[in-house]
Amino acid sequence: MTSSVAETPATYRQPALAELAAEPPWDLLVIGGGTAGIVGAKTAARFGARVLLVDRDHPGGDCLFTGCVPSKSLLAAASAASNARAASRFGVDVPVVEVDFRRVMAHVQGAIEHITPTDSAEALEHAGVRVVRGHAELCGRTTAVVDGVVVSFRQALVATGAEPMLPPIPGLSEAQALTSETVWQLRDLPERLAVLGGGSIGCELSQAFARLGSDVVVIEAATALLPREDPDAAAVVTAALEADGVTVRTGGGVVEVSSDDGVSGSLVLESGERLDYDMLLVAVGRRPRTAGLGLEVAGVSVDERGYVVVDDHLRTTNHRVWAAGDLTGHPQFTHVAGVHASIAATNAVLGLRRSVAAVVVPRVTFTHPEVAAVGASSGSPGAEHEVRSWPDDEVDRAVAEGETAGFTKLVTDRRGRIVGATVVGPRAGEALAELTLAVTRGLTTTALAGSTHPYPTYGDGPWNAAIADVQRRLARPLASAAVRTLAATRRWVVSRRG
Repeated sequence: MTSSVAETPATYRQPALAELAAEPPWDLLVIGGGTAGIVGAKTAARFGARVLLVDRDHPGGDCLFTGCVPSKSLLAAASAASNARAASRFGVDVPVVEVDFRRVMAHVQGAIEHITPTDSAEALEHAGVRVVRGHAELCGRTTAVVDGVVVSFRQALVATGAEPMLPPIPGLSEAQALTSETVWQLRDLPERLAVLGGGSIGCELSQAFARLGSDVVVIEAATALLPREDPDAAAVVTAALEADGVTVRTGGGVVEVSSDDGVSGSLVLESGERLDYDMLLVAVGRRPRTAGLGLEVAGVSVDERGYVVVDDHLRTTNHRVWAAGDLTGHPQFTHVAGVHASIAATNAVLGLRRSVAAVVVPRVTFTHPEVAAVGASSGSPGAEHEVRSWPDDEVDRAVAEGETAGFTKLVTDRRGRIVGATVVGPRAGEALAELTLAVTRGLTTTALAGSTHPYPTYGDGPWNAAIADVQRRLARPLASAAVRTLAATRRWVVSRRG
């Protein structure tokens, strides 16, 4: 981040709606000020387009205010508490570890406030984007209503994102459950926290609260936590959560929620087990924010789940309207929203036909250890793919830091090209960057193995996995025969030269 409060000119003012009514058609109308909206608006403005961004609240979106930034700030505080408790294994004794949860949440809020100027209305105006706070609703194929005022556009980008959903469990709607949006309002650490959902968000928050001192139980209806990830990775994370004191319940969901005071209560699982809680956090998925946008009036179709239907160029069924981000049904990650928004805005403003079909999407679950994956699954690679693994207990940096529970798995095709990878361990997300490039560019394990890597790092895991794959390929009969022939020829040539 390079922007700061001092560098951001305080020139933003909310324009009078009458000013909008007098404006000629905008080159690009952006509805939504999250990551997709901000990136799309800035991209179009850099091309010289006249851009109007309308957001119901303030730019920044879920990632800044209720997602990536606060969750990683909370995880950092939780990691500090955990490290202090575990310091004795390195010969460092910390007598007492006390968690002041209000100061923890102040740290979280401070991180948000530090980053906010980068995504603010002032920063967007400085980048050439006109910003309006209000509700925008499409009212025609090239028109929208902004708080009662009709504006015209040549192209539009819908980027309103998604929101946490509550499953239809009896009693849940009356329980005032927390979600990933509202959990940041807490100022007191819950003594007993029940987390419904064992995906990335559920696992991250479960571990964080457990490390900060809550008694946490996480319930996942699937047979394992992180059901979309490699089973071995899920097993490592499960063991890590249990080591931090999290009670894990998998293989059955919640059938009933009861609460007398609307806050604390109890859960009944499919097995019949009853679990009491002081706070309930629901993290079972997200649904698109498409209601009240006038999509049907504008000729923009949605699918049976409510996601906006887009083609590979992110154009909707109205050829003047584009969509990017979590409301499209593509993977719901901030980095995907940003990349897709840039593609959509470029296509809309310049008339290009850039496609998202070839975009490689990496993902990271920021538990400890982290789980990072990209491309083809290492859990079920398929007959045409092969998997090469390397354990972290053979990675010197992991051994030095006592963090040997992880591993690297590379998925390759028959030509040795890396088509997928899973990395489990500290800084797995950073190690994945190189592998994402390899998948994107069709690099082989030979190319990865032939690159010099700094030592000692956690990058040694992927590197050694690549080296092992190359060695395995060289040991095949044809390759081995070719190598032996080359070595024999070299001996003969050297002998002939005396």
